[in-house]
Amino acid sequence: MRPAFRLIGHTFWDLKLRGIQNIPQNGGLIIASNHQSYLDPFAISVPIKRPIRFLAWNEVLNWPFVGKVMRVLGAWPLQVEGSDPAAIRRSHQWLREGGAVMIFPEGGRGQPDGSMVRFKAGAVRIALEARVPILPVTIRGANRAWPRGRLIPGRGKIEIIYHPIFHPQQQPEEDARACARRESEQLAGIIRSAL
Repeated sequence: MRPAFRLIGHTFWDLKLRGIQNIPQNGGLIIASNHQSYLDPFAISVPIKRPIRFLAWNEVLNWPFVGKVMRVLGAWPLQVEGSDPAAIRRSHQWLREGGAVMIFPEGGRGQPDGSMVRFKAGAVRIALEARVPILPVTIRGANRAWPRGRLIPGRGKIEIIYHPIFHPQQQPEEDARACARRESEQLAGIIRSAL
């Protein structure tokens, strides 16, 4: 589906991809991005030439059409509020096997104007536990191409920036939760820097 979405993206949204040289071709990887619209996982996946699994809000996967499409395309259900051990175990296994997992640390779409909401620490926590790097990604313009309240996307310009790999590090004697929060703020700063 990536070639089809690339064509659609260039035709309808003048899709621009920057920093694709930063995308690792193999090895366990978390792809962490801001979240502006339901187009995001598909647009971000266009230049990535490896299987990706998506952690998606479990409620969305119950929607009649969208849920089925997302499952076929590799989405796994995640309870956004609280802990979800099954989704985390599944992600760890996939990462140990050298797979890539896409996570939106905002836990849902950001603000309607495209600005971000505070990141949850799950992406960094999984990266630390699985000992894998994070590919920070910034998506711009998707909030205007498919704003909240509109049933289908419209035309617009979408730009995706793939930043250099981020390696979260726990400081000596640092509490795991404090580390995940601190490193999540650093990750958010990297992604926000290109908005």
